[in-house]
Amino acid sequence: MAPHFTSEQRLADDVLERRFTLGDLPGILWTPASAAAPVPLILLGNPPLGLHKMYPRLVARARRAAADGFAAATIELPGSGERPRWAAAEQARAELRQAMEAGEPVSDGIIDALVLPLVDKAVPELQTALDALLSLPEIGGPVGYSGGVISIGVRLAVVEPRIAAAGLFAGSLVPRAVFEEARQVTIPLHVLLQWDDEGNDRQAALDLFDAFGSKEKSLHAHMGGHTGVPQFAGDAAARFFTRHLK
Repeated sequence: MAPHFTSEQRLADDVLERRFTLGDLPGILWTPASAAAPVPLILLGNPPLGLHKMYPRLVARARRAAADGFAAATIELPGSGERPRWAAAEQARAELRQAMEAGEPVSDGIIDALVLPLVDKAVPELQTALDALLSLPEIGGPVGYSGGVISIGVRLAVVEPRIAAAGLFAGSLVPRAVFEEARQVTIPLHVLLQWDDEGNDRQAALDLFDAFGSKEKSLHAHMGGHTGVPQFAGDAAARFFTRHLK
């Protein structure tokens, strides 16, 4: 299935932004407008708060990718943004909020109910998006994966051979089953951890990094909360992708 483009605009720094659909699945593709040959692709992990709410952060990352000679694309997360709400996920989120507000530990059962069905649904959709995007003449390989829900990134890195390198953001609740999958990950990894992230179990993030089976993996930890990622952290991630995708 080829992407159906619904709108197009040229951004200030020679970046072409096109919104598309794959069936009923919305997404955005950014490409360097003046690229003379097919460019590698960085797949931006589905934004947990939706394409609309997270657009400013997504477009900033996409413009940096384009400046480095890459296309970037993302699709809407299941049950997020303008996609239909998902009753089971809504129930799991409600239980998570209830536990956190009560100051209780979040149980493995809540984490599994919230994250595993999302991984099962999102990863095949990302693979479908890859099929569509790589069919375009302006996009070639290799492909990198960046950000999003870390459990989705882990599964994608295990099952999708077209992903050559991944930049992962520590900070989402990780089911125990994902730790086992992490041992099967062998591609180069660049992992970003905010040391004082209020929504993240730091020790779990360190344990997950330790579990990854990759021979090349680096952990970049910075002081500050979830939204306090320093500007230079983006520079380090950009160099990582340039090293592995060019």
